[in-house]
Amino acid sequence: MVEHVDVLIVGAGLSGIGAAYRLQREHPEKTFALLEARQHLGGTWDLYRYPGVRSDSDMFTLGYPFRPWRRSEAIAGGAEILHYLKDTAREFGVDERIRYGMHVERAAWSSDDALWTVTARFGPETLRFTCRFLYLCTGYYSYEGGYRPDFEGVDAFAGPVIHPQEWPAELDYRHRTVVVIGSGATAISLVPALAAGGARVTMLQRSPSYIVSLSASDGFADAVRRALPARVANRIIRFAHLVQTLGFYQFARRLPGPATRWLINGVRRRAGSAVSIERDFTPLYKPWDQRLCVVPDGDLFAALRSGSATIVTDEVRRFTASGIELASGRHLDADIVVTATGLRIVAVGGIELEVDGVSVDPADRLVYKGLMFAGVPNLAWCVGYTNASWTLRADLSSRYVCRLLSYLDRAGVDMAVPVVRDDDGLRRPILPLTSGYIRRAAEVLPKQGSRPPWVLRQNYLREAVTMRWSRVTRSMRFGHAGRAVRTRDWARNAGARARD
Repeated sequence: MVEHVDVLIVGAGLSGIGAAYRLQREHPEKTFALLEARQHLGGTWDLYRYPGVRSDSDMFTLGYPFRPWRRSEAIAGGAEILHYLKDTAREFGVDERIRYGMHVERAAWSSDDALWTVTARFGPETLRFTCRFLYLCTGYYSYEGGYRPDFEGVDAFAGPVIHPQEWPAELDYRHRTVVVIGSGATAISLVPALAAGGARVTMLQRSPSYIVSLSASDGFADAVRRALPARVANRIIRFAHLVQTLGFYQFARRLPGPATRWLINGVRRRAGSAVSIERDFTPLYKPWDQRLCVVPDGDLFAALRSGSATIVTDEVRRFTASGIELASGRHLDADIVVTATGLRIVAVGGIELEVDGVSVDPADRLVYKGLMFAGVPNLAWCVGYTNASWTLRADLSSRYVCRLLSYLDRAGVDMAVPVVRDDDGLRRPILPLTSGYIRRAAEVLPKQGSRPPWVLRQNYLREAVTMRWSRVTRSMRFGHAGRAVRTRDWARNAGARARD
């Protein structure tokens, strides 16, 4: 038996819950469902359970605009974020639309029927759904496991080697020596949390990251809430954090020298003499070539100053039975090693896509307005910003999908297909960062062009206008089921153009 809905949302995390809210608000007449592979909602915030897991964006913009974050914490822990998501889903009835344990494996489009047929594995069963529009809110990393470098001799190590994405709930790290390999947001969150839990921690990094220390609580938000009505206060708080984040991003990109000095001086004031600033906290890249790492209330620096944590800048030569031998010849003893070495990136949740019998490789596609693919009808993939909160872009994407659905209804057509016209052939990565996990994903992620609508701008203020008010008909072809020009040639041509 095949179940049919008007819109099928894949993923019940931050993006999927927001998409469901927008859809039922803007299109209450449409049927929809959410398919979630896990047994619980929450996505990232249900998956990650390592000590210290927290947001690396402020909660006033990471939270939904339709249900503002009302606590004083600007940077919140994973458990608090998950609680917020569950409350949001319950408040708006989204939790009743979620089908859990649904591993979506394949989606095939038919222009004759103007339908997607989606195949999902549910335990030993294979289930099928059809929908008019498919919205993939799957994020861009694999939930099956994180990235693990091929370290020499890792099997010889006598203790556990753990990736944060697979943190064992029963792990006892008290009074044990822990080496955390990595320098990104995960490592910087883990180290002070492990130290506070009684571990002796060393953060082993190949190269430093830029770090900024912010207050965990927001006195400005509290003051505005006391002075103004809740609706007005929430908008002011959200806008203030948005402007602050985008303002510093523009400052860093346009004046990298002064931005670097400001960031490094901030670390110097916090870390004191516990570390070598030049060796351990001065990156080789410019600010915002990679995401900034946020340290709430300077907890990492407090752990370093107290001696409960140390930092070593070196490279792994090999694992030994008792720890790690470094390229410098030094040996780090360890009872536990944590490989905070990054994510494994996948496009569209690793789902196999097909359009009228033609296999679609997302890596061969140009992205249309940052969410649709050239030559692929009635499908959107939700991707957030790299320089600001994920939710800012995710909410714009969901509102755009609702606009497109409204146009299809008004025009009396069944399908919308982005079509590349006047292409200059220039291609860039969709995610403009130099981080290792992004570089490793170059062969699997779709590309963006050099001009609208084939560009994902990392600027919420500009996109808030274009995504909500620009013409939905631009570079788009529309058709009817059974009477449309078949999309087979569009799919093939779009892929060929993207590869050129």
